[in-house]
Amino acid sequence: MNHEFKSLYNKVFSLLTCLIVLLPSLYPSRAFSKTEHQVYFPNTAYELNIYRIYGKTPGKTLLLIGGIQGNEPGGFLSADLYADMSLQTGNLIVVPRANFYSIITNQRGPHGDMNRKFTYEVNSSSMEDEIVTILKQLISESDFLLNLHDGSGYYYPKYIDKWRNPSRFGQSIIADCEKYQIPGTNKVIPLGEMAQQVIDEVNRDINNDLYRFHFLNTRTGDENSLHKEQRKSATYYALNVHHIPAFGVETSKFLPSTDLKLLFHNMVINAFMKRFGIIPQSPGLELETPSLKYLVVSINRGTPIVLKNNEFLHLSEGDTINISHIEANYERGLSLDILGYGDLNDYRKNFRIFKDTSMIVRKDSYKLGEIPIIINKSRTGGQKKTADLDRVEYFVIETKGHQMLVSNGETLEVVKGDKMKVLDVFPSPLPGIKVNFKGFVGDKKNNTGEDRGYEIDTAKDLIKRYSINKDGIDYPIIVSRDDNEIGGIIIKLATPKMHYLVLKVNDNRHILLRSEDSVSLSLTDNMRVEEIFTNLYSQYGIHLSINGHKVDLNELWGLKDLCTSEYNQLYIKQGSLVLGKIFINMVAN
Repeated sequence: MNHEFKSLYNKVFSLLTCLIVLLPSLYPSRAFSKTEHQVYFPNTAYELNIYRIYGKTPGKTLLLIGGIQGNEPGGFLSADLYADMSLQTGNLIVVPRANFYSIITNQRGPHGDMNRKFTYEVNSSSMEDEIVTILKQLISESDFLLNLHDGSGYYYPKYIDKWRNPSRFGQSIIADCEKYQIPGTNKVIPLGEMAQQVIDEVNRDINNDLYRFHFLNTRTGDENSLHKEQRKSATYYALNVHHIPAFGVETSKFLPSTDLKLLFHNMVINAFMKRFGIIPQSPGLELETPSLKYLVVSINRGTPIVLKNNEFLHLSEGDTINISHIEANYERGLSLDILGYGDLNDYRKNFRIFKDTSMIVRKDSYKLGEIPIIINKSRTGGQKKTADLDRVEYFVIETKGHQMLVSNGETLEVVKGDKMKVLDVFPSPLPGIKVNFKGFVGDKKNNTGEDRGYEIDTAKDLIKRYSINKDGIDYPIIVSRDDNEIGGIIIKLATPKMHYLVLKVNDNRHILLRSEDSVSLSLTDNMRVEEIFTNLYSQYGIHLSINGHKVDLNELWGLKDLCTSEYNQLYIKQGSLVLGKIFINMVAN
């Protein structure tokens, strides 16, 4: 190579090198900002979706794990919101639903707690173990870990009552120790200090003292730890094997709404991201009620058809179906279950159908749609025999704010006090039929036994002696034609009850109480009920009754005006229904 050419070559090489260095700053979004989506075990009940989100400029990587325990929706729904985030600086790895099977079934861990499988050895004896192996790999790629949960009660460093004390987990940030020294080094990870900085920032925006976060040090590795089982948890593994800061974030299962759980999770996650130098560009933090728009279904591998929610699919016996697409207002967390066939997730699989059934579409454990499948027994002509048309197949019931289909012969549980309507039956119209809710009179002036379309207050409109065992629990709805019974279902009335209430005393403390709990107060105390949670669909008309006095929710009242003895009973009612009671013991100031 001559000197002139070598000089030109070096100039060109230097110019190219400069361009390569400058390209990220000239085109930062193309160079760095992107999202990678990886799917393991697709179209199964164990489907695992992983989202790697890279910021425009480099930085640390935070791993978010949600749904490792399936009955804690605050964790997996909040993680879900970060899968669509764009980042300015740093990276996220988001696993919204680590244990999809447990989410669909709404259980902590039907095959064992996945958050107790992070042992040092590699185990592949189950699907949960396979998923844990993948999660361990993601931990090794990360600089920080947040494991998102919902916990019982409210954690508080000192004992206040049985639901607010040091043994509860809700509204806490958890670490396995206060400080962790990385073996063989002088480096110390100040877990307690990091958590407390986040807590201080978050609590500034939480006015309700009951909802404020506290730091919980489980001292997992100590010989006398009360939480030794957490030595098999994801955070303990991340801290002790990969030496990265790892925290559990717990909102309370007792919070009155899922929206509030998500809000608190988001506040904590955002505060941690800020501390870790992970800067968002545009979060997608809107939460809509899940709804099904339509399914795309192929029958016998033919041209796909579109079925809307609650639309009936008529098949001939032995037809093969495949659901190739679910159109809903969410993309993640969807599953389709053909009842009596396959497993919990039958999406994009072929099944031959031989009996009447239904396709249930879920967003996590929430049922957002149903497509009933009706088998035409006659293979010729595609219609049911005349005799089949004389039987009711489904009842259309309106309760708890929506309509539902109840199969002939099934039992529908309704909480006593909820309102309901019998709207119709299917096939409809069946000429000459009568739908009679035994124990209910729709038209009191002319009782024909036809009860469709009437609003029924299950607390006061039903006659007890017409229930099946005359105990006011099971009431039949009978469809008849010419005095011949052609269908029926059972309405089972569940006992209405209060799960808990929160008393605010003297505007400076909160007390969480379950039914039958007792509380000690003084005559100078004033209070109001700030929160109440029952199993009724509507809280309308719920009030308190103490010594013959009625007190509305959120009404301020003083004990000196209402408590006439040393021991008093506070009843929680809706109308005449008693939902629970609290015992108030009077003490001296």
